[in-house]
Amino acid sequence: MNERILIIEDDEAIVKVLQRGLTYEGYEASAALDGESGLVMARANPPDLVVLDWMLPGMDGLEVCEKLREAGSVPILMLTAKDTVDDRVKGLDAGADDYMVKPFELEEFLARVRALLRRTQQERAVVLTFEDLSLDTSTRQASRKNRVISLTAKEYDLLELFLRHPRQVLTREVIFDRVWGYDFGGESNVLDVYIRYLRQKLESGGEARLIHTVRGVGYVMREIP
Repeated sequence: MNERILIIEDDEAIVKVLQRGLTYEGYEASAALDGESGLVMARANPPDLVVLDWMLPGMDGLEVCEKLREAGSVPILMLTAKDTVDDRVKGLDAGADDYMVKPFELEEFLARVRALLRRTQQERAVVLTFEDLSLDTSTRQASRKNRVISLTAKEYDLLELFLRHPRQVLTREVIFDRVWGYDFGGESNVLDVYIRYLRQKLESGGEARLIHTVRGVGYVMREIP
């Protein structure tokens, strides 16, 4: 299941840019144009992360942040044109996990989102499962049909990404960005090499293939035929 991100921002042009960037990265991005609506949406369908503007009509971002924090531990990335130290302290004291001053680059925004989600995932260690495959994120141990699978650090990151996005076609660009942090370029075969390593380990007991190639696009983890 994709991570769900709620944008609470009254500037529709900014909302469109952020939604487009987040969707391209594989997230589900919804939006509210004022604080009250954002709170209602967050309470009705709790997101995995909230992107919150400070200067909102009606209920401002600080009040929204405080109410969100009272209700739970959802990570909050605050956006604002206020750039003094006192303003940053106020935002963080209200419960924000991170703080970005407008204007900002989309690439940095997406990197901040990834960092907050990674931190949350690490704090919420779980066992991810798909078909007969499981991955314990606390011990970083994978197994298939009770067969323990030893993974390198990058193989683990790659497998975790697939298990957190089952049945979703992941483009090569998204995989490079989420696992390596940058794109090696269209000519690099490093991803194909790691996919081959991972498949060999997952299938060494004669099990069916779970990670499939989508030619010209990337890869997908889907059910055994």
